[in-house]
Amino acid sequence: MTTDRKPPECWLTDMDGVLVHEGQALPGAADFLDRLVAAGRRFLVLTNNSIFTPRDLSARLARSGLEVPEASIWTSALATADFLSTQLPNGSAYVIGEAGLTTALYEAGYTLTDTDPDYVVLGETRTYSFEAITRAIRLVGAGARFIATNPDVTGPSPEGPLPATGSVAAMITRATGSEPYFVGKPNPMMFRSAMNRIEAHSESTVMIGDRMDTDVVAGIEAGLDTILVLTGSTRASDVARFPFRPGRVLDSIADVVDLV
Repeated sequence: MTTDRKPPECWLTDMDGVLVHEGQALPGAADFLDRLVAAGRRFLVLTNNSIFTPRDLSARLARSGLEVPEASIWTSALATADFLSTQLPNGSAYVIGEAGLTTALYEAGYTLTDTDPDYVVLGETRTYSFEAITRAIRLVGAGARFIATNPDVTGPSPEGPLPATGSVAAMITRATGSEPYFVGKPNPMMFRSAMNRIEAHSESTVMIGDRMDTDVVAGIEAGLDTILVLTGSTRASDVARFPFRPGRVLDSIADVVDLV
């Protein structure tokens, strides 16, 4: 972030590892959100998690003490629905996922069906069904186009890692030979759709994330200024091994407040 620029007009921020960790607000997160509102900045909180609707996530954030209206939350499910509605308006899809994904596709005008769909759409779910995966394999094999909300191979839980969208996508790919198109991070498509949502321009938008391999690289590819915070996945000692650099590396979201 260069000093000769005006303060950014718009902000995109990852959620887990930046604003919250295991349901607890991280220090400075509430101050950062308050400053965005006070300064009149347009912003979105982003997540690759497609399980929850924005309303669900807004309520979860509120329980951690963070006030984020549902209109200010952008998920990989919403980005996927936005992408499909521009590719094939009012199409049909066989969906493996939870309410966050099915609601987003329904509201985008999609018909959800297990008979000759245009797309098989794979998202996060708490209980992957062998029958549903089998159905997806057969539909992709029959010609349905394969879309996945995000490539994350594992998700966190108190007991340890859980298999996530990327792992199940790999099963379907091995069975069919068809690679999915992943809409969520690190695809910059997710950031571009988010910027369209708030009418942001890349030259005046900043992306804050905790992962070099998703948040930062996608931000760079979308033409955004980037900030890496060290409260999540990427450690300070990891940064040098990547062939790209964030605009800034800061200890936490608390250090971003004065930049708004």
